[in-house]
Amino acid sequence: MSIDSLTDLWHELFGAQPDPPPLLVLVTGLVALAVVATRLPWRIGRNAVTIAHEGGHALVALLTGRRLRGIRLHSDTSGLTLSAGRPSGPGMVFTLLAGYVAPSLIGLAGAWLLGGNRITLLLWVAVALLLGMLVMIRNLFGVVSVLVTGGVVFAVSWYASPQVQAAFAYTGVWFLLLGGVRPVGELQSQRRRGQAPQSDADQLAWLTPLPGIFWVSVFGLVAVAALVVGAGLLAGPILADWGITTAIGGAG
Repeated sequence: MSIDSLTDLWHELFGAQPDPPPLLVLVTGLVALAVVATRLPWRIGRNAVTIAHEGGHALVALLTGRRLRGIRLHSDTSGLTLSAGRPSGPGMVFTLLAGYVAPSLIGLAGAWLLGGNRITLLLWVAVALLLGMLVMIRNLFGVVSVLVTGGVVFAVSWYASPQVQAAFAYTGVWFLLLGGVRPVGELQSQRRRGQAPQSDADQLAWLTPLPGIFWVSVFGLVAVAALVVGAGLLAGPILADWGITTAIGGAG
């Protein structure tokens, strides 16, 4: 690859794209909200939230020195991440804590990149993360799910027009921000009915002096805070169009 080609690739990845039309930001947010709020689209889209959830467990397990054994994704949108190490202690606590907050925090990071108009960079980072996760998947449905998700993101980043890339990126980030909230409510609903005795919140309750409802509340607060801050970042073009400025900065 020539130096000119590398320079072009660098500018494409790290250069800022033009501000999206305010209408695009609004419409993509409404589309993501409709997916999260309706049964069948949510049932399909929730697989992406599960990928982020299990990816959060896996990443924090590695960062805390645990040995990652594998990740399984299931067709009912559940998942399982297996790691080896001490069965208690901070590493295990942070690993369990990471799952439910991961979709929201990933969405917030994506909103920060979009706030700086780094649309192509966001899509390529997503592809890289999915490829990194793929090597740890240990079941067929999980492999297919990650490959399809990564393939769609790559195809959009490589072949689609800038307008389509922007619409796809904004919809995806809105979806993670909004979709990070709903599973927390579903978790507590299952806990009330006694259907989730092995949930992350209940395992955290066994490892700490704090009850499961405390950890569910932590999941919910992080998800709502990420949604509020992320929405402020994404709504920058709309606010600017209305002559309103925001103190929340983007990626440059």
